Amino acid sequence: MTDKTAHIAILTVSDRAHSGEYQDKGGPGAEEWLRATITSPITITRRIIPDGRDHVAAALREFADGTLGTKRADLVLITGGTGPAPRDETPEGMADVIEKELPGFGEEMRRASLAEVPTAILSRQTAGIRGRTLMITIPGKPSAIATCLDAVFAAVPYCLDLIGAGFIETDPARIKAFRPKQ
Repeated sequence: MTDKTAHIAILTVSDRAHSGEYQDKGGPGAEEWLRATITSPITITRRIIPDGRDHVAAALREFADGTLGTKRADLVLITGGTGPAPRDETPEGMADVIEKELPGFGEEMRRASLAEVPTAILSRQTAGIRGRTLMITIPGKPSAIATCLDAVFAAVPYCLDLIGAGFIETDPARIKAFRPKQ
């Protein structure tokens, strides 16, 4: 019997949270949203790393490739580092490791966020695939995380199916996963 549990990694990218001077709210916020939405078995791994392109790329390779003793992640949510500040290099780090970009995720997250805050236009969120891992950049504020994941998550289970990643199912009262009829 094979393990049907999908592995989800949440990567918080923040110099201040990594050093302990700031409490990470993005990682716990993303985990809370996932646990309230996904009904199939999942395991979640959270990690905090400093800002910077190289840090992001190294962590994403580890999660996607299952190196350094970690289980390969089916889905990675990356919170933080997507703004225009000099140290915000999360999209660049992700670009260094993905094989395919899925820009529609970022477009839809920005559209949904713009309905709430005009500064959403500054966000550089995106998504991409490396092997059998889907990676999505999300904001660091829990309410913004919910806005963004509410906007795009209906497509995530089918995307995971298409790339051969772990199976996830959602609570249709929260998010109705879209899978085309066969």
